[in-house]
Amino acid sequence: MSLPVSSLIEMPILQELSATGGSDDVRYLYERLIDYFPQINESETAEIKRGMNKNWRKSVQKAGKSLDEKNLLKRVNGLWTITGRGKETAEAEALGFTLIKSDSEQSSHVNIQKFLIEIGNSLGFFTEMEFEYYDVVWRETEKSQRISHVFEVQSKGNLDSAFAKLKRAYQSQRSKPFLVLTSERDLNRARKSLAQEFQDIETVIEILTFTQIKQIHQNLKPIGEILKKLLES
Repeated sequence: MSLPVSSLIEMPILQELSATGGSDDVRYLYERLIDYFPQINESETAEIKRGMNKNWRKSVQKAGKSLDEKNLLKRVNGLWTITGRGKETAEAEALGFTLIKSDSEQSSHVNIQKFLIEIGNSLGFFTEMEFEYYDVVWRETEKSQRISHVFEVQSKGNLDSAFAKLKRAYQSQRSKPFLVLTSERDLNRARKSLAQEFQDIETVIEILTFTQIKQIHQNLKPIGEILKKLLES
């Protein structure tokens, strides 16, 4: 069973209600919330869409009840409406992944990807950006089929989606997974999600911040060419 616990469904409910004008019938939320959780498999998705997965409905209802008790939404005869406080909470969640403008040029998603590419090249790996659905991958050589390192750069969006991709890479090829976050303030949220939903990769994944990646890149850049020569076989 790959369904998320109810506490992880709460924020997607608020985000979905906020995006659809503030209110919706819970019958439609059951299906739309699936997209927030890539770990839900095809069989479970089919059951949910047919209204046959009672566990999913119970989890969504439990999440809705919790949000209602926190005054983040109101439930009346199946119609769920986000409150002002709920809307503020959803907006704050989105802002939590917004880059600071003064640092946005250097810390953009694409620039961090480029840093990872250059770091990998300096360490002697064959690197690719936007390979399939991964942000950055490293291979031992260009001809290697196996991905040795896989990176997801998270500046905004759903953390569970990033974890699901990294989990897939680890399980399929035992690739070393890395999650790169905007800042240290996102670490607690990432670790909580990891502990609750992705325990099977908790001991193998590395979580880094944009600042750490920039520091590594800055330190490696002056000696990149020397490293390449040292690592040549």
